[in-house]
Amino acid sequence: MTVEKMGGDAVREALAGLPQWTLSASGEAIERRFVFADFNEAFGFMSRVALKAETMNHHPEWSNVYKNVDVTLRTHDVGGVSRLDIQLAHFMDTITA
Repeated sequence: MTVEKMGGDAVREALAGLPQWTLSASGEAIERRFVFADFNEAFGFMSRVALKAETMNHHPEWSNVYKNVDVTLRTHDVGGVSRLDIQLAHFMDTITA
């Protein structure tokens, strides 16, 4: 399946449905910080996302410090945001809702 870079208007439209996500300063990624009750909850979130990312063959850039998980999504192969990033962002929002 071919993945294509989304144009700026398409990314902004997609972000309208992802209100806690922002466009990176470079405009080539979307970002969000997730804050959990504690490290255990943060790590559980990361484990669930890791399983989903494997099925998608699309992996996030992220860091975890105690209860915070900072996520950056971009599709390196296309040099920007693709539908895969938007799908993974929606998944993350759904499991934390």
